[in-house]
Amino acid sequence: MLLTEIDHVAIAVHDLEQAISFYEKAFGASVVHREIVENDGVEEALIKVADSYVQLTTATREDSPIAKFLAKRGEGIHHVGYRVDDCAAALEAMLAAGATPIDAEPRPGSRGTTVAFIHPKGALGTLIELVQE
Repeated sequence: MLLTEIDHVAIAVHDLEQAISFYEKAFGASVVHREIVENDGVEEALIKVADSYVQLTTATREDSPIAKFLAKRGEGIHHVGYRVDDCAAALEAMLAAGATPIDAEPRPGSRGTTVAFIHPKGALGTLIELVQE
């Protein structure tokens, strides 16, 4: 089994501060990590839930994937991040199973991780992020 656990569920939001405030008030949650990922044009705030995260994410520029998602679909679940021990091996296995890659090879992600994205068209309608810590 290449999947070790759910790393995160990413929720695209228009207003990151408002989303953080909602999670604080609704769940008593607090942000454990916050980062701007320049290459992807996003800012994220991670809320720890057991050994996984809720990733609240917003666009930092209009041409980012999150900005496009928000313009087309509005706020909501954007993708699921699956934790793996070896991102390259998991990507290879997914491609062998017929998945459609967004990333041709693993690349640096937030929190010092290595990541690769799989397009929803080749993954049962779900945008998937493979995450190696």
